[in-house]
Amino acid sequence: MQRNPVLYQQKSLPLVKFLLFFSFIVLVFSSCIPQKETVYLQNKKEKKNYSDPYSELTTVTERYVLRPNDQLFIQVNTSNPKISEFFNPSRSGGGGNSQQNQSLYTYPVDDNMNIDFPFVGKVNFGGLTLQQAKEKMETALEPFVSDAHVKMRLASNSFVILGEVGSPGRIDMGKEQITIYEAVALAGDIRTFGKRSEIKIVRPKGDAYETFFVDITDNNLVGSDEYYVYPNDLIYVRPMKAKSFGIGETFSFGIVSSVLALYLTIRAISQ
Repeated sequence: MQRNPVLYQQKSLPLVKFLLFFSFIVLVFSSCIPQKETVYLQNKKEKKNYSDPYSELTTVTERYVLRPNDQLFIQVNTSNPKISEFFNPSRSGGGGNSQQNQSLYTYPVDDNMNIDFPFVGKVNFGGLTLQQAKEKMETALEPFVSDAHVKMRLASNSFVILGEVGSPGRIDMGKEQITIYEAVALAGDIRTFGKRSEIKIVRPKGDAYETFFVDITDNNLVGSDEYYVYPNDLIYVRPMKAKSFGIGETFSFGIVSSVLALYLTIRAISQ
């Protein structure tokens, strides 16, 4: 029996309208994330005097408490070049690349928080910050030289970032200290469904760990203690609830494609 094309179109029209409406609703509600969830440094209506984030850089860096397996870059400088060469073997080497020279200045902290320094012996840095360890090293050198000035820093500054970021993993800071925003940038920024208002940070504190959360959408974070990233920090960017429900960057496209496929199937069967 010949089917009436007009009658078929009238019957299928409500289905088409429903599928189009459903696709529109899915696009609207799955693609729209509130702006307040993605914009950094909000509360701009509040006036705040920002201090230079690097003005107290040395103080921030010196707060780091040394841990076993840290690699310390130690260089001893004195007014006497001969004595300086005595404590800094790379200076008397007459060459070599900078990486090789740096390794000669690097001393590992063992499980008992000791380093073994030439002619001085073991020096214990248990429970000390980087600045306190520097001062103790200068004291340990006093029997050998009265005017020793010690340069001490971590030989490798890095942090670990996981979760909803572009490039998770261990990342080298590239300098003595960076901010949480710089850390996020080094990791390729936070993905669309990363929760910027509740970033978890696990920070080593000697033999223990400190855990806290930071909100990088709040401009009051600038200049606070949580503003800086410390060596060996673990940063975790958790996903929003929307992603837990299966909504992602490709969710809308997948739903619309499925709806379109369903419509074409029904139409083919009905013909």
